[in-house]
Amino acid sequence: MQKAMDHEPQGPAAVVTRPEPGIAVLTLDRPASRNALSLGMMAALQVAIEMLGEDADVSAIVVAANGPAFSAGHDLKELTAHRDDPDGGRAFFQQTMDRCAQLMQSIIRCPKPVIAAVEATATAAGCQLVASCDLAVAADTARFCTPGVNIGLFCSTPMVALSRNVPRKRAMEMLLLGEMIGAGEAAQYGLVNKAVAPEDVMGAALDYARRIAAKSPATVAIGKEAFYHQIDQPLSEAYDYAVGIMVQNMLYRDAEEGIGAFLEKRKPGWKGC
Repeated sequence: MQKAMDHEPQGPAAVVTRPEPGIAVLTLDRPASRNALSLGMMAALQVAIEMLGEDADVSAIVVAANGPAFSAGHDLKELTAHRDDPDGGRAFFQQTMDRCAQLMQSIIRCPKPVIAAVEATATAAGCQLVASCDLAVAADTARFCTPGVNIGLFCSTPMVALSRNVPRKRAMEMLLLGEMIGAGEAAQYGLVNKAVAPEDVMGAALDYARRIAAKSPATVAIGKEAFYHQIDQPLSEAYDYAVGIMVQNMLYRDAEEGIGAFLEKRKPGWKGC
């Protein structure tokens, strides 16, 4: 077991375990605060994501959580405590939002697919965390919400990830109403891949991870990077970029091996390059 530490006194904010070869599980472990994304929690998660992204023994990462919530979003008590700062909290608010943006982008930049295993409620920046993951499995009892509008704080940063995962009008509905939606709706919207029974969430997430780990890690890495690079490009630019990626990928030893194995009707032996 490895631990990604934050600076809070009650122990690690997030814990890394390795249930089987090629798979790491990163678990948010602040159940008392509903796994709020405090500055310390976000720092711990980013350190862990970056560490696992560089680990040659990891092919896929599952993000899970202990307690009654996947994540309640930003730590409002922590933010409110800084209103007494000389600048009214501006510097701390900036630091917190910058850290959140960095964390979400570190998930996108990570060369390993990141899979959310959502067993409970994910709200505000917690919903953003789910949307930022490459894949997501939710318990059919889980709920999702971007409720900032209800407390005078529009979920502007969660909006970035949300609007890139669900249709525009669905995203605006969630952002403007600030109401809970169920896992079934979240799956229909595209926020999560599927909703399953609560006891099956981790098994389904690990199944995704296991199937990904069986692929060429080099191919998965180049594919993930290419997906996010091209997604917002104009069509012609996206094709120009993708053509270059295909040519680069064709020169990989794993592409040569994989195509050869397919033609020879045998199992490929990946080289990782």
